[in-house]
Amino acid sequence: MVQHRMVDANGIRLHIAEEGEGPLVVLLHGFPESWHSWHHQFGPLAEAGFRVVAPDQRGYGRSDHPDDVDAYSIMHLVGDVVGLVRALGEDQAYVVGHDWGAPVAWHTALLRPDMVLGVAGLSVPPPFRGTEPPLAAIDRRFGGRFYWNYFNRPGVADAEFAKDTRTALRKFFYSAAGEAPGEVKQPLVDLEQGWLATMPDPEVLPQWFTEADLDALTESFSKGFTGALNWYRNLDRNWELTAPWEGAVITPPALYIYGDRDPVPAFPGTPELIASLPERMPDLWREPLELEGCGHWTQQERPVEVNAALIEFLTSCR
Repeated sequence: MVQHRMVDANGIRLHIAEEGEGPLVVLLHGFPESWHSWHHQFGPLAEAGFRVVAPDQRGYGRSDHPDDVDAYSIMHLVGDVVGLVRALGEDQAYVVGHDWGAPVAWHTALLRPDMVLGVAGLSVPPPFRGTEPPLAAIDRRFGGRFYWNYFNRPGVADAEFAKDTRTALRKFFYSAAGEAPGEVKQPLVDLEQGWLATMPDPEVLPQWFTEADLDALTESFSKGFTGALNWYRNLDRNWELTAPWEGAVITPPALYIYGDRDPVPAFPGTPELIASLPERMPDLWREPLELEGCGHWTQQERPVEVNAALIEFLTSCR
């Protein structure tokens, strides 16, 4: 059974869900998600002999939502993982992340390899620094319409998404799912109408995303979206803060999984980055695992394949 409690870590309170005994596996969700994004992974990983812990990350769910935008830098987020591992009485852990949770996992492995027994990222590959701040670069390429730039406008996306939280989340999940119609496109925003206006609203949810899942997710955003959006508002600051690790490689054993209908691996420069992963992660466990027909919500859309790959990877690192 999954148990829930609050933990003090890195100066904030984190809500965590946990199950199982054995080596610690920390599961880090992305946007717009919560600990519940990993509900398919708890049982199988626990049965495989692991202690599974998934927090609501800072700014999400029942965890603390600091007011200061600067409190959501990558250093804070990695600090939360380090603090959580220590608070759970461990010195080391496996770290697995999806979407925004993946950069947190990758950076934890980069900055604290002594604490990471193995690292896996879903959807988002390791973020290596470009030659200029990412918001400026993507703004120039797409004229301010890329969703990162839209999220960077104080209060704008916050208000749009909070107006009808359940509908916003339903549209988010369907539009980036493998079942969404049409070709995979860059996530561009109509700056006059907002982002949600251009997203399809399904009459029936995909089989893997139930009304109960949507209920749990909607409840987790009862405090709004600002904390979650503040992660995006630190993209350029993260670029500045990570300058000392320019050119560094991720040394712990690593695994990368993504769907071929996920828009993230098609972001500008990302296909080339994926092709170069063996050079950037010397202990890459296998070739990146591409899931045919899978969209952005990797571990929820394809739990059987993801669980099998994670268990094989984590077991090989023990």
